[in-house]
Amino acid sequence: MKTRFFIAAAVAGFTGTLAWAASDEITILPPAEGSVSVEQGLVAWGRIYEVASHPRCSNCHVGDSNRPMWSGPSYGKARPHGMNINAGESRIGAEHIPCATCHVTNKTGGNSGAHMAPQVAAEWQLPPVEFEWNGKSSIEVCNQLRDPERNGDRTFMDIAGHLDHDVILHWAWAPGGGREPAPYSLQEHVNDVLAWGVSGMPCAND
Repeated sequence: MKTRFFIAAAVAGFTGTLAWAASDEITILPPAEGSVSVEQGLVAWGRIYEVASHPRCSNCHVGDSNRPMWSGPSYGKARPHGMNINAGESRIGAEHIPCATCHVTNKTGGNSGAHMAPQVAAEWQLPPVEFEWNGKSSIEVCNQLRDPERNGDRTFMDIAGHLDHDVILHWAWAPGGGREPAPYSLQEHVNDVLAWGVSGMPCAND
């Protein structure tokens, strides 16, 4: 099994319980083969899309404009990141203003005050342009994530592992500063990815 992830997360395996923060652990344990129906898989996908399309996730999953978005309850109409931010082809702002100018790496997280740039325990960056889904429909994103030619040849186990090990993603569930977190919990989201995968990664257009 290939174990490569969306933003170059390095992992040793998928068994057992894996720690992602000082007081939280994520278990990656897929349901038994054949135990999740297609219908149940589609329900799981619906919840996955709620997370993927939420501002905490979709605002960074932008295309070759390289411009992250600002959206959500406190922003009103969705719009490109203020201050004319452009992450460039590097996706870390190396060509213009580095993301790390404001999104400082903080090994313990922090900077949770309102209107303050979030901090995470990793370098802040946009996902690869191939993983653009900001503004896309549930069917579009579903087909994108299950297509090996468009998801980097990743299995559903790779996706679950990525969610566990990439600490930038963990911020979505604890963004601080009065920001609305992504729905459900990280563990519930991982569980849905595993259920969707075991059911055959169905999409509504099948």
